[in-house]
Amino acid sequence: MYIQNPGDRNTLSLRNNIIKVKGEGEIAVQPDTASVNLGVVTEGKELISAQQQNSNVGNKVIDSLIALGIDRNQVQTFDYRIEPNYDYDQGKQIFRGYKVTHILEVKIDDLSIIGKVVDTAVQNGANYVTNVQFTTRYKDSYYQQALVMALNNASSKAKTIANTLRVTLNPTPILVTEGTDVIQPFESQHVAFAKGVSSTQILPGQLQIKASVAAEYKYHPIGG
Repeated sequence: MYIQNPGDRNTLSLRNNIIKVKGEGEIAVQPDTASVNLGVVTEGKELISAQQQNSNVGNKVIDSLIALGIDRNQVQTFDYRIEPNYDYDQGKQIFRGYKVTHILEVKIDDLSIIGKVVDTAVQNGANYVTNVQFTTRYKDSYYQQALVMALNNASSKAKTIANTLRVTLNPTPILVTEGTDVIQPFESQHVAFAKGVSSTQILPGQLQIKASVAAEYKYHPIGG
């Protein structure tokens, strides 16, 4: 016979004298690194001309970021595309030219300059900004803390169930299975910035780092 709480998936096996519980731990931390995608999108009738213009503007954006103190190794190409552009007139496809898109991924260690990075890029020709994300260099350390919390949570649940049923719990679990770790960063929505935007404020918020475990405990009747 089994008794199960469908809300938190804790299970009591009367036949095998086993209590199965799920433990969860969560810790909120301040991010210490960020990344943002900055792009240059160029359209033109002649492909070579559009490519050259895109390259010139892209190099100007990169140079401006390096002048801010961003290491060149922290700027890399995220995506590069050349696409034909068409207009449609009464179902007829009319070639309009080419679109060249060069997207950079920029990693930022100093969170205080994120807005300045965006503004500087836009002022120097970037016309596409998206995917601002925050994370931490110390994810593993924080995850270990969340994992301890998850184990303690599982132990507390097992003790509560045992005390309620008036049985004796073996405090050492016979099985522990680690769940998938989760980090929930602050992430901006897709935004296309227009030239002339200034004093952009981008707030890092907090990261939620989660851990979970599934644990099984043996129990026996009091005096048994």
